[in-house]
Amino acid sequence: MPRKTIIHRKEEQIVWLTLNRPLAGNTINLELANNLSDACREINQDEGVRAVIVTGAGQTFCTSADLDELSSSTLDKLSRMNQASLASRAVASINCPVIAAINGDALGAGLELALSCDIRIASENARFGFPETSYGLIPGGGGTQRLPRIVGKGKATEMILIAEPIDAAEAYRVGLVTKVVPGERLAEEAEEIAKRLVSRAPIAVRYAKEAVNKGVDMTLEQGLRLEADLSFLLQTTEDRAEGIRAFLEKRTAHFKGE
Repeated sequence: MPRKTIIHRKEEQIVWLTLNRPLAGNTINLELANNLSDACREINQDEGVRAVIVTGAGQTFCTSADLDELSSSTLDKLSRMNQASLASRAVASINCPVIAAINGDALGAGLELALSCDIRIASENARFGFPETSYGLIPGGGGTQRLPRIVGKGKATEMILIAEPIDAAEAYRVGLVTKVVPGERLAEEAEEIAKRLVSRAPIAVRYAKEAVNKGVDMTLEQGLRLEADLSFLLQTTEDRAEGIRAFLEKRTAHFKGE
């Protein structure tokens, strides 16, 4: 089904999700949040998808939630409709690896969306920040929880309280993004990472993602048990047998996700 605010493009086993409100800085309104949620649900139902790339149309990634829409809403309506939270939860729910190709500013809800992805790469002109405290709010789509888990409490607290953006070089230095490239190379770099992910055993990749994401909220002992349980389950898969055969035969493995 066509969606005005999201471009959903599948190329073999890779899906591109492009936020498509360029004239509004790709701000997240309720329509975009719902379209994104629907797209993510479809991805999880498609066993042929092994990697997802999220990016923005135009010169920005995503600059915030739609403040015009928020300001016209009643408080009761707001309590039922947090666009930033809906969008970031949808992306975080995707089972396969998700790459954020951050082609410009990722601010407020846009940064929360990027934080919901597994791997973040950025163009040289990108900026990152949470401006919410400068207009009487706090990040409401997971920013206060996900950012400290990625860059540490000290840097996260500074970014959230002071509400001033950092550039791509600083984002790389603190571990917010794993790579910074010229803007014209961003899509190519994101696709290269996605292709490498596609070449890996999909069940193992999915379980590894689960172990990392759930393990950070567990004690070490609980996390180790989770890792052991998932590792045991993988012993029964055909992909595991194929991986061993390929290694012994010195050839590239051909994984089927079985």
